[in-house]
Amino acid sequence: MQTIMSLLGTTTATDAAWLIVGLLGQLMFTARFLVQWLASEQAGKSVVPVAFWYFSIAGGVIVLAYGIHKLEPVIILGQLPGVVIYSRNLWLISRENNGQRV
Repeated sequence: MQTIMSLLGTTTATDAAWLIVGLLGQLMFTARFLVQWLASEQAGKSVVPVAFWYFSIAGGVIVLAYGIHKLEPVIILGQLPGVVIYSRNLWLISRENNGQRV
């Protein structure tokens, strides 16, 4: 176990767990692009499915949590606006689907 942790550049189990959290967040961002690409290919035009925004917010929140834990201002400042924007997009989509005026 110690060899794996040293390969990952971590010294404690907590650091290793947070590294996994950070990587999970990055995987969410990768998944959102795969979802968008597959939906566009299926439609034959560029589209942004709702799942794109869910993966965006999941990835953003997870990476933001990682940044806060690591006290990394670049990550925090980079992710915080995105989480707000992703949330707003989901809120606008929800209102549109409920037939409300935006």
